Amino acid sequence: MAKVLMKGNEAIAEAALRAGADNYFCYPITPQSEVAEYLARRMPEVGGVFLQGESEVAVANMLFGASSTGKRCFTTSSSPGISLMQEAISYMAGAQLPVVIVNIMRGGPGLGGILPAQSDYFQAVKGGGHGDYRVLVLAPSSIQEAVDLMMLSFHLADKYRNPVMMIGDGMIGQMMEAVEFPDKYEEPELPPKDWAATGAAGRDPHVIKSLFLDPAALEDNSWLLHEKYEEMKKNEVRFELYKVSRSNKIVIVSYGTMARICQTVID
Repeated sequence: MAKVLMKGNEAIAEAALRAGADNYFCYPITPQSEVAEYLARRMPEVGGVFLQGESEVAVANMLFGASSTGKRCFTTSSSPGISLMQEAISYMAGAQLPVVIVNIMRGGPGLGGILPAQSDYFQAVKGGGHGDYRVLVLAPSSIQEAVDLMMLSFHLADKYRNPVMMIGDGMIGQMMEAVEFPDKYEEPELPPKDWAATGAAGRDPHVIKSLFLDPAALEDNSWLLHEKYEEMKKNEVRFELYKVSRSNKIVIVSYGTMARICQTVID
């Protein structure tokens, strides 16, 4: 593997392609628009689909449709855009659809500013939209971690049939660092997508939905999701200890680019 100097947003885009993403829907918003710019050129080169929607609301519902057919699809946005996607993200969680959503966060509340910020932690880890649901959340502190976690996110989405959100900020998106991509992406085996809507010739049709008007059916689905979330919590927690020992009087807990700054503070 050779190192290459890349901007974070472009490295995220390339990592998604190498992980097998073949559908990308987007709406431009700073500070992540370079992902779309990069993929507008690269997606056609790999035979994938690039489509700019008329809004973030439209983009999120495009994800619902593409993932329902078994496609490995994703989007990138920033904080206000992610807010507009929340209804569809809740639908996708309820329908157990594997999608990847990248939030290159900006400051808020409201339109706020485009400087690096990590204020949307609670939006990501508490579900964000209506209903009792969760997404898997990955938070890189470097561009190399963003590459590695971006590739992992597609695997986790398919493994659990659940939305996965990777959160960075303007620093991750805009700075440049040397990164390595694997010569060949080796992915653990996944179960077949025998739930996908791919045409019902020779079989009963698959109905993909998050609407359960029967209270008993809704409760059953909620318990099914709860059990899955507990499994994700048990198996997928990832963290790094830095100079932590029993003699510490103070321990700093941080994530994303702030974790790098905190390491300097600790030193």
